[in-house]
Amino acid sequence: MSFYTSLSGLKAAQNDMSTISHNLANVSTNGFKKSRTEFADVIASSLSVSPTQMIGSGVVTKAIRQQFGQGTLNQSGSSLDLAIAGDGFFAVKPNMDGSQVNFTRNGGFLVDADRYVVDAQGAHLQVYPVDGSGSVVATGLDQAVSLRLPQTSGTPQPTQNVALGVNLNSSSAVPSTPFDRFNTDSFNQSTSSTIYDADGNALTMTNYFVRKTAAAGTPPTSTWEVHSYVGDQELQPASGSGPITATFDGTGAMTSPTSATAFAPFTPGASSTQMQLSLDLASSTQLSSPFNVVTRSQDGKAVGQLQGVTVDSEGLVSASFSNGETQAIGKVLLANFSNPSGLRQLGNSSWSSSGISGAPIVGEAGQDGFGSMMSSMVEGSNVDITEELVGLIAAQRNFQANAKALDTSSKISQAIFNIQ
Repeated sequence: MSFYTSLSGLKAAQNDMSTISHNLANVSTNGFKKSRTEFADVIASSLSVSPTQMIGSGVVTKAIRQQFGQGTLNQSGSSLDLAIAGDGFFAVKPNMDGSQVNFTRNGGFLVDADRYVVDAQGAHLQVYPVDGSGSVVATGLDQAVSLRLPQTSGTPQPTQNVALGVNLNSSSAVPSTPFDRFNTDSFNQSTSSTIYDADGNALTMTNYFVRKTAAAGTPPTSTWEVHSYVGDQELQPASGSGPITATFDGTGAMTSPTSATAFAPFTPGASSTQMQLSLDLASSTQLSSPFNVVTRSQDGKAVGQLQGVTVDSEGLVSASFSNGETQAIGKVLLANFSNPSGLRQLGNSSWSSSGISGAPIVGEAGQDGFGSMMSSMVEGSNVDITEELVGLIAAQRNFQANAKALDTSSKISQAIFNIQ
């Protein structure tokens, strides 16, 4: 019997060393949770044996129990690297068309080719859908959706009104050659503005300023011509033809035009939709200071392109766009279990629920029973190297002691066999 008792001790010590070795091997694995081997003694009892005469029959491995203590939090440079400070798991879907949901503490997420936020294995991060204000509109694990980053935001709006306030140098000379936008000697100054067509495409509107007369008359006035181009098309006023004529008095104030000039409709080369622009130069001046643009504005708007993603401490994911818009696109849900130690290990720092763990309890970061969300952080392993090495030494000593007991039992049996 002592052979089997010592053998059970050897197996138990070997299980303990294997568990510790697995912990040490994953000391650098993000989201890894260490395990602890738990043992129970074996007693073969019967009614006929006195309680004071019972001898144990060895040891069994009762459980290899996972320890879900907090791992180290390591800072990163990605806003999609998430860590949970406290209890909870991220919910991820390995198959977007399936119903299986796995759970992980490894929040090192990235964006795939289809703009879904996924973990290293390609499983989709699950979030609650939200409205424009960021309020959750549906709860429950079955109502969760895969987080997908939008590519654009907003509706394009074509430019209709352009306002341009410039200062024209009162000392500028009158060019001696006819206007040619490709000849810099034929105009005094130029400036470009970005406008947008009906599809939200950016176009360049260039205005060329040509002095026609120097200050003359009583009171002294001077005139300038303003040639406006969009791409290679010169814009013509809706009433009349030719460039805009701007007049300034002796103080440098503009006397005409006093209101915006409307141009005739035109079709940009990259669009099939006509545009109609107006140009307001009313705030322009003619002073002795150098040419400069004082004000510039236009009322068009392009479609916003995705520029960045942020996640707040409550798990609200917001996307920012190049047109200045910010859009709430989801709220990261967290899951917890009545018995996390009963979760089934899947590898890759992932788990699935089981009958021992209980059904997942879902909620939001910061609620009762759930930790807070930390962006640009990743939770590392909760393995303590020093503690594991001490445990490994103890497991080794246990193995050696049981091996010695087995050897002693063998020698006793050999001595009995040698009796003559």
